[in-house]
Amino acid sequence: MAGTLLLELGVMFAAIALGGALARALDQSVIPFYVLAGLAVNPYTLGAVGLPSLGDNEVITVAGELGIVFLLFFLGLEFSIDQLLESGDRMVKAGLVDLGVNFPVGVGIGLVLGWTPLEAVVLGGVVYISSSAVITKSLIDLGWIANAESGPILGTLVFEDLVIAVYLAALAAALTGGGDLATAATGIAVVAGFLLALVALVAFGEALFERYLGVRSDEQFVLRTVAVTVLIAGGALAVGASEAVAAFFVGMGFSSTDHVERIEERLIPLRDVFAAVFFFWIGLTTDPRAVVGVVGVLAVAVVLTTPTKFLSGYLGGRLYGLDTRRSVRVGCGLVTRGEFSLIIAALVASQSGSPVLSETIPAFAVGYVLVMSVLGTTLMAAADTVEAGLRTTAHTLTGGDRT
Repeated sequence: MAGTLLLELGVMFAAIALGGALARALDQSVIPFYVLAGLAVNPYTLGAVGLPSLGDNEVITVAGELGIVFLLFFLGLEFSIDQLLESGDRMVKAGLVDLGVNFPVGVGIGLVLGWTPLEAVVLGGVVYISSSAVITKSLIDLGWIANAESGPILGTLVFEDLVIAVYLAALAAALTGGGDLATAATGIAVVAGFLLALVALVAFGEALFERYLGVRSDEQFVLRTVAVTVLIAGGALAVGASEAVAAFFVGMGFSSTDHVERIEERLIPLRDVFAAVFFFWIGLTTDPRAVVGVVGVLAVAVVLTTPTKFLSGYLGGRLYGLDTRRSVRVGCGLVTRGEFSLIIAALVASQSGSPVLSETIPAFAVGYVLVMSVLGTTLMAAADTVEAGLRTTAHTLTGGDRT
């Protein structure tokens, strides 16, 4: 058994490496190619034609989860609690615009299709939430992480993650408790309490973090950093909170210490390895045959939700005081959907509900994430070209002079 699992992991890393090499050769982002690598070797592609394939297993799933954790941990390293509090007003405004523009679109699509209100609300969540993991990786790859446009992008992602934590608690209660408000309120209170305790630790624990990481041994330094990050992220998941938000706050806590450069030097390779596994896992769990059955809904959702997410992101950039070019970057940056859409789909699929909840929405979610992860990363890479095209279009429509 162990030998078989080790062989499967070897196949996984070989496929990831090949996908990455192909991306570099074509001068493209590695993220879509990691996803396509998983798609190429999964049981629904190779297995469908009788060839040996690689199936999803718990080790790959957990490794992918670690990819999300380390990506958001490194994102937190770029922020401090003071920066987050200073931008709180703008973050809330941009987050509310993002929620108000995008969530109703998914609900509306579901209602037009004749789905129940609960089914439509689930679809609203799937199309609303952007991918913290994929977007963070793209910010790093494109060199935007230290730019002004990263502020509204990251602020919106943090707002979304907090909203989705409440949404998941309420949705779980609706699915398993017959809409029991007391159950939902209890879940939300536990999540809120955990996050508030984590924020307090970050705000007042600078000296504690400094002493904790103050060891000479590189081995102990890495182990201590990984231990606290994974432990707190795992605790967040256990109480129903977002492991992404928890890892982000841990990174913010460490950002106030004198060890940031050492963390980056020692742990970036670890982050990149597990992040690659996460993107590979998305492709590995995508069944193209199931997606074919919902291609109509998928096409409608992509056509409608790509411009709405771009618009809300652009408006968010303007709320942060950015110029047109950087606001367009924000709009392009938030298009990608990913891990939370899959988490929502997995939650509803695990319940013995209607065919829409147990079959249609999970199939839609994997196809939607695959399409939007490729589309989103492509738009980010071409953001300046998009901005130039919009300027030209506006000039043509208005008949005015370009400025």
